[in-house]
Amino acid sequence: MLFIFRADPARPLRRRDPTPAPAGARAPARGRAKSARFAAVGLLAALAAACSSTPTPTTYDLTAPTGRARGALAGQVLVAEPVAVQALSGQQILVKDASGSISFLGNGQWADNLPRLVQARLIHTFENSSQLKAVARPSTGAAGDVQLISEIRSFQIATPANEAEVEISAKVVSDQNGRIIAGRIFRGRVPVTAIDAPNAARALDEALSGVMLEIVRWTGGVPVPVRPTEPPPAEG
Repeated sequence: MLFIFRADPARPLRRRDPTPAPAGARAPARGRAKSARFAAVGLLAALAAACSSTPTPTTYDLTAPTGRARGALAGQVLVAEPVAVQALSGQQILVKDASGSISFLGNGQWADNLPRLVQARLIHTFENSSQLKAVARPSTGAAGDVQLISEIRSFQIATPANEAEVEISAKVVSDQNGRIIAGRIFRGRVPVTAIDAPNAARALDEALSGVMLEIVRWTGGVPVPVRPTEPPPAEG
């Protein structure tokens, strides 16, 4: 069987005009959308490249000195996390000028938030001075005779003196009645050779080490009221 198809004479075939569009003619809508997508992708790639080119700050730790303290603690001491103002509560390395203006060294940071890092290194200083059994964090649930509470008052590079300044106030508080038994302010200053992250971190670490050793030795000389021991249960 033979089928014959005839073109509809009422609908002539449309041929593509080979003549190019004038220079000022607008591109079709589909072409404009495609160009916009390529432009957006290029912009995102440029932004990603700019972000990746920002150098990651170097992280610096603080160390616990190993000096031995005279005597031994009379009771159990719980070392609380120091309190500090907002500028001293983060990981930034601070620089403070004579007018009190504060800036940060952008190419360096501490290994943790400063109060938490100082607490850890102060506990390690107690442990390094053969006071291992006498100190703990309050969060451990250990029963303490006293708490060592403190405040970071200064922890920065001072200009134009170019010195690392560390100042910490410490108080020994009875865990039985909350009374303050003793208190003292500890200060340390160390010259810094250059105002950059490596030299600032080194000088602040040295200043803090001296302050923590003084705190440990001072705490060992404070008369600590020891909790009365509970009598053993009576035998039935």
